[in-house]
Amino acid sequence: MIETLHIMFSYSFILRALIVGVLVSLCASLLGVSLVLKRYSMIGDGLSHVGFGAIAVATAFNWAPMEFTIPVVIIAAFLLLRLSENSSIKGDSAIAIISTGALAFGILVASMTTGMNTDINSYLFGSILAMTLNDVLLSVVLSAVVIVLFVLFYNKIFAVTFDETFSNATGIRANVYNMLIAILTAITIVLGMRMMGALLISSLIIFPALTSMRVCKHFKTVVIVSAVISIICFLLGLIISYFFSTPTGATVVVINIGIFILFSILGKLRLN
Repeated sequence: MIETLHIMFSYSFILRALIVGVLVSLCASLLGVSLVLKRYSMIGDGLSHVGFGAIAVATAFNWAPMEFTIPVVIIAAFLLLRLSENSSIKGDSAIAIISTGALAFGILVASMTTGMNTDINSYLFGSILAMTLNDVLLSVVLSAVVIVLFVLFYNKIFAVTFDETFSNATGIRANVYNMLIAILTAITIVLGMRMMGALLISSLIIFPALTSMRVCKHFKTVVIVSAVISIICFLLGLIISYFFSTPTGATVVVINIGIFILFSILGKLRLN
């Protein structure tokens, strides 16, 4: 077993996946707690669709996928908040409009140019083999930015998550920190799409937060436990996918589901 793991982590593509996966899992779990509590957990799914549409366009015109997609998804996050806050189109409806529109546009552009080739499909379903050294370096830098900003503005994010009205009354500009959460989420989504795939990346945001809430009640405890669960689930998913030759993204999601069920049972036992 130890020897097999040693062989596994001797492959460069596994090491790249390990670095990016741990960082993205950590970022997603930190942001996921606020998104779930604010009932905005589906923003991850919506932004991943936008990201896939942007990547399809970038691939069709031979542009750098990550460098093009990140600003596009950040703009989409901004539009989502503006729509939900300042118009009659609220929450899930705003997400559906922007995400499906961007996805449809990307597919149309791809079908009329390069077609739905292997590179585009790797972003849709995820592929650890597709990550390059440049992807890893960009992921490390941007993940560090996400983590540092979250830690620096932790108290503000905590206040905005639970009571925006009170936050505004005490001088905290809730709309600014809502936008910060959305921008950090957009960056995390794009970083994770290459490995998890656009269809599954939102699970890294939703499951760890919901799982930790089954047994933890304090915000800080939920954040810490969520981060630990997310990283453990990714590591288990990566190892199992290597041993059984299963897709990494789907394996990580299945592990998350299993841990969620386990914590739900533990949470009910604590109440009895």
